[in-house]
Formats: sequence, structure tokens, C-alpha cells
Amino acid sequence: MTRVFSGIQPSGVPTLGNYLGAIRNWVPMQDRHECLFCIVDLHAITQFQPPAQLLAQTREMAAALLACGLSAEKCVLFVQSHVPAHAELGWIFNCVARIGWLNRMTQFKDKAGSDRENASAGLYVYPNLMAADILAYKATSVPVGDDQRQHLELANDIAQKFNHDYGVEFFPRIEPFIQGVAARVMSLRDGTKKMSKSDPSDQSRINLNDDADAIALKIRRAKTDPEPIPEHLSGLENRPEARNLVGILAAVTGTLPENVLREHAGQGFGQFKAVLTEALVAHLAPIRAEMLRLLQDPGALDAALHRGAERAEAIAQPVITEAKRIIGLLPRR
Repeated sequence: MTRVFSGIQPSGVPTLGNYLGAIRNWVPMQDRHECLFCIVDLHAITQFQPPAQLLAQTREMAAALLACGLSAEKCVLFVQSHVPAHAELGWIFNCVARIGWLNRMTQFKDKAGSDRENASAGLYVYPNLMAADILAYKATSVPVGDDQRQHLELANDIAQKFNHDYGVEFFPRIEPFIQGVAARVMSLRDGTKKMSKSDPSDQSRINLNDDADAIALKIRRAKTDPEPIPEHLSGLENRPEARNLVGILAAVTGTLPENVLREHAGQGFGQFKAVLTEALVAHLAPIRAEMLRLLQDPGALDAALHRGAERAEAIAQPVITEAKRIIGLLPRR
């Protein structure tokens, strides 16, 4: 079976964008592939996280992933820092990757902004740890969005250089996992930006633990334009907020945007938003309820993550041990 790896930061409760763009598509993968899903807390601390908040958000993320349909039996669900191989291989890859490669990483420039001298060194070498996350398991498939493709290319460069430098064919090539149609969900306040759990404005996103009233308020306040719903997709050009809301309704009702337009053409957004709110509440209410149930027993959540870490460690430890032998940190057999 194909070994698939993917990670998500515990930097807040997953949003509707995380769910429709990634998590929902992970669920059917469990039945067809060997899947490892990792809560990447080491990546989260590249920017300061209050300790108690980081622990709480790690549990919240685990609860959300399970509530969305991941199974601790069907996949390996674990926390990154609980498996030392990530940090060990990350350091080895720090010594393999070239500074020039990292200087080309656009995401560091975006996150560091104009004050890059004050950014953490961890944020700078973040892509090397991401490569280690994947290659510690010799995973060959990674579901990635457009914003992560550059990191995947770097991971392959690192693997290739390691193999070349030490005259081995040890680390495999990683391919982007081609999954089903993933909805690209944008901010409710700005249809040109992705919905993000790190956006300062909570009104910009739907969180998976939002109740019906919160969802209704956020959709009611969501930015739109004065034009009615068009009949055809061409009528959504240069209307990013309208396109976003139409896309969200299509995604949560399992239909196509064209069908949404046919059904609601000519309506104003007041009427459309009422329909969208009802669909979102119906779709997300069971997820929220299951999240709350799971969070009532943090001990059980921690135990599930511990079992996942043990399973992940069993896969990663032979890989890191052999990598250390290859580079001379351990004696050859």
C-alpha cells in the first residue's frame, strides 16, 4: 500500500477551510492507503505559543480530526514531538540542505514579513523539518496544497543530496498525492485570501467548534456585493466573495457550483445566506458535538495519541537508525 503522510499545526481549532480543503479528503484515504496523520507541534513553536494554550490546542486538534472521521485504528494519528525521529532527522537535514535553497522559500518571506531578522531560526529551517516529517517514514505520497508544493520540491532535493553524498539509494522520491476535488475556501472578510485559523479576525472563518448562532452571525456578516446570484459561473468573475460563498454551499451539499447557481440564480445574498447557514449548521453540528464529547475525556485523547506515537515510532526508528549508520553516527553492522 502507498504510505501517505500529512501534518497539521495545532495553532487553533480547524476551520471550515481546513476541513473542506484537506481533512475531509483524508478520511477515505484511511481505507485505501497506509496513512500517518501528524499534529505538528514542533512546527507550531517556530512562532511563540503560550505553553498551556499549545497543549490545549493539540488536544483540540486531535479531537477535531477524530470527530471529522479519522480513526485511530485505521490510521496512525500522533503528535510530532512524541516521536524523537522527527527532530533527529530534522537536524541531519539541516546539515544536508543548502542556505541558498532555504533563501528561495517564499513561505518564510511571507511569514517573516519585513522583520525577518527577528524571525526564529526554526521558522527559517522549517522546510527541513517538514522533509524529515515525511522521510522519517519513507512516505512516498503527501497531500499538499499549492502553498506547500515548494516545500515538497525541497524535500526531494534534500533526499536526493543525502543519497548522492553518501552513495546510497536510501530515501525515496516523494510525490504529491492527487486526491479528490478539494474546496478552496476563502476568508469571509476578504474573498482574495485563504480562510485561516491564524487570521486575527475570528469573523473571517468558520471554526469547526462554532455553534449554530456563531455560524449564522458570521455568514450574515460575511462580505458580499450588491449584485444578485448569477445564472452561470462566468457571472462570478471578479466577484471573489460571491464565488466563495457559492463554493462553500456546493462543497457542504455535495454538488457543483453550477448547480448552486441554477437553483439560486437571481436571489439576493440575504436569502442565499439563510440557505447557506442552514446547510453549514446541518453539516457541522455532528462534528462539533463529537469534538465536545471527546474533549470531556482528555485522558482518553492523550492515550489514543500515545498509542499513535508508539506505532509511528516503530516505523520511524529503524529509518533514523539506518540514516545515522549511513553518515557515521553509529557503527555499521
